Amino acid sequence: MASMASSVAARLGFAPVLSNKNLSSPRSEAKPKAAAKPPPIGPKRGSKVRILRKESYWYKGVGNVVAVDQDPKTRYPVVVRFNKVNYANVSTNNYALDEIQEVEVA
Repeated sequence: MASMASSVAARLGFAPVLSNKNLSSPRSEAKPKAAAKPPPIGPKRGSKVRILRKESYWYKGVGNVVAVDQDPKTRYPVVVRFNKVNYANVSTNNYALDEIQEVEVA
């Protein structure tokens, strides 16, 4: 029966099935060590920051950091949430690292 199945497979153009017994295990190969993580950029999540962007609705206001994007190519990596909403009823905005200043909580 097996020879009939293999002859049918050969006539249909299917490649023969190979066993995995002679293949080397990927676990046996030595893995290169991962590079050390760079230090995080920007303020920590939950810290208070003062806004230095003059055209911002919240200029000189203080808000809480919600998230910081660690990708160095991101133009505005810091997401800040405020207690006060602007004219469009929005309470969050993204800022560049040079547009915010960390504030000490008293």
